[in-house]
Amino acid sequence: MTVIIAGPVYVDPADRDRLVEGLRVVVERARQHPGCLDLSVSPDSLDAGRVNLFECWESQEILDAWRKKAPRPTTRVPFKSGDVRKHVVSRTGDPFE
Repeated sequence: MTVIIAGPVYVDPADRDRLVEGLRVVVERARQHPGCLDLSVSPDSLDAGRVNLFECWESQEILDAWRKKAPRPTTRVPFKSGDVRKHVVSRTGDPFE
């Protein structure tokens, strides 16, 4: 089953862009990993201290394999809080059906 990891993390607004840039290497390499359907780290358009995380994997096994070899971020930024969750998807289809 498809696995989605998604949600916001909150950091000091002064650190937001540094966090996004520090995770660039993770995004670049994950997108090349077999079974990664999508991965993005993006600054929120409304909240200067929010970063939106999204990962979509073909399976839990593929995600586990990725986690064993994933690179570390190039910079560390402390999170104030976050609400990142894992979703196991049993069905995928057209969003307008």
